[in-house]
Amino acid sequence: MKAAVVTFPGSNCDRDLAVAFESAGFEVSRVWHKDSTLPAGTDVVGVPGGFSFGDYLRCGAIAAQSPIAAAIRSHASRGGYVLGVCNGFQVLTEMQLLPGALMRNAGLKFICKTVGLNVITTDSAFTSAYAKGQQIAVPVAHHDGNYTIDAEGLAALRAEDRIAFTYTQNPNGAAADIAGVLSANRRVLGMMPHPERVVDARAGGTDGAALFASLMGGMALV
Repeated sequence: MKAAVVTFPGSNCDRDLAVAFESAGFEVSRVWHKDSTLPAGTDVVGVPGGFSFGDYLRCGAIAAQSPIAAAIRSHASRGGYVLGVCNGFQVLTEMQLLPGALMRNAGLKFICKTVGLNVITTDSAFTSAYAKGQQIAVPVAHHDGNYTIDAEGLAALRAEDRIAFTYTQNPNGAAADIAGVLSANRRVLGMMPHPERVVDARAGGTDGAALFASLMGGMALV
């Protein structure tokens, strides 16, 4: 399986995301934001955390207009997998591949700590290796992680079982404690916490490893 990890000016978690994919057995290519195409045979695109374009205008807004954005949209529209983490989640909402928006944290402060997450659904290639209701520990590091969505959109997420993760203790004011959501076809996942930072016990934990292993296994069955 092949993963492509995109780098924007200001990305700072792209290498970590590439290593996490590699640890699960993916063949990883690195893609620059000015590229107009993804590598041939790409199965999953990783949009990493960081501060793309310095978070000017809105977090992820400029990155969503980069040349590579059209290729990511095309990849998603034909059923390809996309994982957006932290700033990557912000980019995917700006690209309208996921509903809602990421706003300034309720406390107006940057949050950097390990938080508890509830696994809400295992009905996705990203989460099938977890147990429904399982609690995991994953770091967050964001200033604009307050997931916001209107009542109709939230009702749709709940009705369609598209809330992937919630916080055990909400750190940022996110609606319904949401930490991660899935697209309608369940092949795009955006999440604020950083699973790529907990794939090796030597780095502080392994609770994120199952996400990448799950994705590898789920894609192999398609």
